Amino acid sequence: MMERILRPYDIGSTQWYVLYQLANYGPTAQRDFLGLLKIEKPTLSDVVAALVRKGFIDQASDPTDRRQRVLTLTNVGKNQWDNLPDPIALMRQIAFDGVDEPTLELIASVLKTATERLNNHIVEGI
Repeated sequence: MMERILRPYDIGSTQWYVLYQLANYGPTAQRDFLGLLKIEKPTLSDVVAALVRKGFIDQASDPTDRRQRVLTLTNVGKNQWDNLPDPIALMRQIAFDGVDEPTLELIASVLKTATERLNNHIVEGI
């Protein structure tokens, strides 16, 4: 669903998450996205290259560690971000329209617990 919402804007879901991070939290070390997005380095490299090619982000050397890269939203990227729909909000609206707040809180709690258990399971390798 997220891909379908973003397709008209030529943005993939992982690209959207990178833009989200940069628009909401400012310049971010490229390596930080590996943990934030739970993706492999080659995948991140492809995503970053696509966003740089589109002019949405800049990639520069970290002034404190020249071996590392810092990603920053460009003015073009800021304009693109401002015109993108929020796919998370749209999906939540579609999925949970008419559901009362206490039920939404319960759903969020159950999904959070389930996600944590799955992530812990993967880390433990069981």
